[in-house]
Amino acid sequence: MDREDEGTRLRVMVVDDHPMWRDAVVADLEAAGLSVVATAATGTEAVTRFRATRPQVVVLDLQIPPPNGVEVTATVLREDPSARVLILSASGEQDDVLEAVKAGATGYLVKSASREELIAAVRRVSAGDSVFTPGLAGLVLGEFRRMAQDPGPAAPPGEQLTERETEVLKMVAKGMSYKQIAERLVLSHRTVQNHVQNTLRKLQLHNRVELTRYAIEQGLDE
Repeated sequence: MDREDEGTRLRVMVVDDHPMWRDAVVADLEAAGLSVVATAATGTEAVTRFRATRPQVVVLDLQIPPPNGVEVTATVLREDPSARVLILSASGEQDDVLEAVKAGATGYLVKSASREELIAAVRRVSAGDSVFTPGLAGLVLGEFRRMAQDPGPAAPPGEQLTERETEVLKMVAKGMSYKQIAERLVLSHRTVQNHVQNTLRKLQLHNRVELTRYAIEQGLDE
């Protein structure tokens, strides 16, 4: 494999708490002409060194000392949305894969992947592709389809909307004012406001504009 020009070498950080595995990954990437600008063994080290070196791709194990790989993924992508995260984990469990993808990872390989698969995945992820170990791509796609088809508003676990809150949300989606909603449901203006505030909190939204957009995206204006 041809080495890349020094000025255009892809900048990578490798995060894994097992030194022998981490060193092996670094050696493979560097032999392929990639530039490993940092390594880390813990989530705290990963975030600190990411900030210092700004790699284009983070090759990240999930099971690392806190914060874990999912939390590190979310943190680095908040700070630099242009960065890419490729999970390299011993786990191929559904929950681990979906948590990583929902946090923003664009690739997920299990550690049984070959050297060639790893290098190809790093390059493809850096270019914006999504790369998954065979069998995992269908899992991720299926979950996202299921989420898109869910007729109810998505709220954090334990914070589901009540029937009344959903009813008010549907009216907000149709552009009705609080006064109109109150008249329609025979409620006070203040009660409608309280329902809307509770819905905003549960959906982690900030204002009525965001709430309306969310409701329309959910098809609640139909």
